[in-house]
Amino acid sequence: MRLLKSTLVLLGCIVVPCMISGVQAAEEKKAKTIAELVAMYDSSSCVDCHTEAHEQWQKSLHARSIFGPEDVGRTAATFKTTIENGLKEWPHSGVKKPEDVGVKHLMICAKCHLPQLQEAEDSVAKEIVENIYAFVDDGDEEAAEVLQSLNIGCTVCHNRNAIVHKWKDGYPEKNAVYGNTDGEHEDEAHPVMKKSMIMKESILCGQCHGLGPNFDMENPTQCATLYGAHLYTYIPEGGQATCQECHMEKSGLGHNMQSYRAPEMVKMALDVEVEADAYQWRDGSTMTPLANVIVEIKNKAGHPIPDG
Repeated sequence: MRLLKSTLVLLGCIVVPCMISGVQAAEEKKAKTIAELVAMYDSSSCVDCHTEAHEQWQKSLHARSIFGPEDVGRTAATFKTTIENGLKEWPHSGVKKPEDVGVKHLMICAKCHLPQLQEAEDSVAKEIVENIYAFVDDGDEEAAEVLQSLNIGCTVCHNRNAIVHKWKDGYPEKNAVYGNTDGEHEDEAHPVMKKSMIMKESILCGQCHGLGPNFDMENPTQCATLYGAHLYTYIPEGGQATCQECHMEKSGLGHNMQSYRAPEMVKMALDVEVEADAYQWRDGSTMTPLANVIVEIKNKAGHPIPDG
C-alpha cells in the first residue's frame, strides 16, 4: 500500500505531477506585480493558531526560496547566473538582456522555487529579475526584502499543491486549507478544512524535489532528481519512510525541513565508522610518524546525498 500511495500508480502508468495548478488556475486573474502575487499566497493569517509551525518554517529554506540562505542570497545569485550563462547564451530563448525574461523563462527555476509564479503575468517575472540584479550587483537592501517576500509558504503546500490528480479529486478550493481531516477551520480566508490524499505522502514533496528532466518545458531542465531516486531505488529495496517522516517527524524539526547540512539530518542519514592506527616509520636513523585512517560512510537516507 505504501508503494501505491507513494508512486500514485494509475492505469499502469506513473503519473508525473504537473508543474502548473491546472486549467482552473490559468483561467483566473493573474498577478501583475510581486505585491499582488505575495497577497495571493499570504499565510499571515496562519500565524496566530500555528505559531510553532510558523517559527519552524521561518528557519527553513522554504521561507527564502527565491533569496536563499540567511543574508547571503545564494539562490538569487544563481538565478542571475541562469540568466547570464544560460538564457542569454541560448540562441533560441528570446532573451538578449535581463529585461527580456518572462514567466516561462523563470519557470525553469521557479517550478520549484516559486511554483505560484505560473499564476502571474510577465510583468512579475521582470520585477523579480530587476530586484535580483539590484541585490546581487549593488547589494540593494530593499531589493533583498522584496525577494525574501517570495517563498514557499503555507498555502503552497496546504492548498495549491495539495491535490495532484485534479480530474479525479478536483481542483484546490481557494477558501480551503488542506490537511489530514475534513472539517471547519477557524480562519476567515480559509474557513474550510479539506483532507488531502497526499499530505503525508512523498509525492507532495516530489512535485518540487524531482523525478527527472521536465520534458514539458520548451527547454527541459532539472536540478533535483531526489524523488525519482527515492521512488526507484529506496522503495524497491524495501524502504518505507516518507519524506515527511524523516525531514519533519524523526528529525524533530517539524516545518523547519532541512537537508544534509543540518546536524539533525546527518545523524539520521549517515553511519560513519573510523579506524585509525598510528605508527613510526623508520628509514635508517630517521623516524617519521604516520597513520593509517580508514573512514567508512554508509548512506541510510532514502535518496542520494546531496540532492536538491
